[in-house]
Amino acid sequence: MSESLDRLQAEKEKAERELEQTQHQIQRLENRKQYYEKGERKARAHRLITRGAAIESIAPEVKGLSETDFYTLMSGILTEPEIAKRIKAVAPQEGGD
Repeated sequence: MSESLDRLQAEKEKAERELEQTQHQIQRLENRKQYYEKGERKARAHRLITRGAAIESIAPEVKGLSETDFYTLMSGILTEPEIAKRIKAVAPQEGGD
């Protein structure tokens, strides 16, 4: 009886160690995921800031526009057929390398 109890105790301890290792592995993976997501957010924020700055340097008049007026202006400009065609010509194709 004592032998089977010792064996069961050893199995329990082994299972607990494996569980703890798995939990640590999950935590490391979650940390890595957050790190990459944060990096993607930083890259997006940087891209938006630099492009906004580029627009303001080319057309300083937009600095005084409200957000609504700015979005209306950009929407009008970017949907013009000639502009839309130029954007499509220079934009990378989705799904291609």
